[in-house]
Amino acid sequence: MTPVIPQHRVSGGGDGAAAHGRRERLRFADFNFTRTPSGQCSAEVSLEWETTIFVGRAIGQSSPLGDFRVCAEAAMRALEDFTRDGVRFDLVGVKHVRAFDSNLIVVAVMARQDATTQRLVGCYLAETDTLRGAAMAVLNATNRVLGDFISIG
Repeated sequence: MTPVIPQHRVSGGGDGAAAHGRRERLRFADFNFTRTPSGQCSAEVSLEWETTIFVGRAIGQSSPLGDFRVCAEAAMRALEDFTRDGVRFDLVGVKHVRAFDSNLIVVAVMARQDATTQRLVGCYLAETDTLRGAAMAVLNATNRVLGDFISIG
């Protein structure tokens, strides 16, 4: 059960290689967000596994809450691309919370695999980029499910 580790964090295990030489974590590769003058927004999240890039995209109406939802949806689509739709994700909600003089992004996600459905919650401390934080909160919420998927696959 290894978590997805964001690119800027380093674990004590070096590059995340398992004892058998296979990396056990997805790498957060890239994030892009754009807002058009017409009020639409789009997000793209890229995740890297070994040498393959998995991309998720989402578009929607721009608004303070809508922007977070679009970013979270893009992260979930990238995860589904990685699992080849073996795990399906639905966004229950996303919330920006100001606590302890910090920006926290909290997401609730439903994960469906085979006949099993799990409700997952993730949080990310987003010091500067709260939109990217919404994507990272999704990754934090889905760590255990993805760790199980990677260890089985």
